[in-house]
Amino acid sequence: MGYTITRTIEGADFDAVDSKVRSVLADHGFGVLTEIDVKATMKKKLDEEMDPYRILGACNPTMAWQAIGIEPRVGAMLPCNMILRQTEDGIEVSAVDPVASMQAIDNEKLAEVAAQVRDMLAKVIAAL
Repeated sequence: MGYTITRTIEGADFDAVDSKVRSVLADHGFGVLTEIDVKATMKKKLDEEMDPYRILGACNPTMAWQAIGIEPRVGAMLPCNMILRQTEDGIEVSAVDPVASMQAIDNEKLAEVAAQVRDMLAKVIAAL
């Protein structure tokens, strides 16, 4: 089983894809809680250059509420991270597969919520 849901957008500007990802996430009930500019961080901390790479911490409050109600410590595994990274082929957008990440927790009800979130994130990726 893979651990991400991925799509590459060819011939696109990185910031334009970022804007589109945020818009489509909002259309599907997600907000962006966190943002990490990995490229800038690596430059600042290690003086290393890399292609654009950004991590967005996406959250659907309704689904997070359900998951925390079922398994209170699941917050250690939230939010649903998405990455945007520049590749030779274009801008790759990858969302974590919540089913894969939640396999560490033996809870059937949580697995059902994770499957719903996976379907929602797959729709986000497909809409890009």
